[in-house]
Amino acid sequence: MSILSFIDLSYSYNQKKTVFKGLNAELELGKIYAILGSSGCGKTTLLSLLGGLDSPTKGKIFFNGEDITEKGLAYHRRNHVSFIFQSYNLIDYLTPKENVELTSKLPPIPILEKMGLTKEEAKRNVLQLSGGQQQRVAIARALATEAPVILADEPTGNLDEDTAMAIMDILEENVHQMNKCAVIVTHSNEIAKRADVIFRLKRGELKIDK
Repeated sequence: MSILSFIDLSYSYNQKKTVFKGLNAELELGKIYAILGSSGCGKTTLLSLLGGLDSPTKGKIFFNGEDITEKGLAYHRRNHVSFIFQSYNLIDYLTPKENVELTSKLPPIPILEKMGLTKEEAKRNVLQLSGGQQQRVAIARALATEAPVILADEPTGNLDEDTAMAIMDILEENVHQMNKCAVIVTHSNEIAKRADVIFRLKRGELKIDK
């Protein structure tokens, strides 16, 4: 049974410009899904809908078979999904350690070290870190939550290739061993190749990339 699914999903701006329409898919635990597509095709919009950050123009999204609007989008965001934003969305007056503590009951230092930060860096203000380090904090924060679904918008976009592959190793371990589901929006074919299933969003249609 799918953990996250959507039926006849459509989204339009101002009821005029259609971004996509009639999208259908079922996403399972224990798998990484990559969504490829050109800039402006609606990848980030789709991720926002799956995370309950916005509402579709038409269609329904289900978590564990239940419409996510039943308990409310805020409940869905708080309990079912964790986000890795392209713009980090860290609390900028806190340290990496404190940012992770906001979302997890687990000790933050071990996971931050796993992401390549030192204990000293974990206790600095996040604004004192480089963009790449801030991205690692954002990924650590998402992986440390108990939420079964990880939604990632270009999670390795600010990292060099070697670091990006190392981060994907950690993400794969988290998804496959902890039985989570990850949906990754990316422009990188190399990152997409690491996914269990690749979707391509093109001309408003979502298809599995063979």
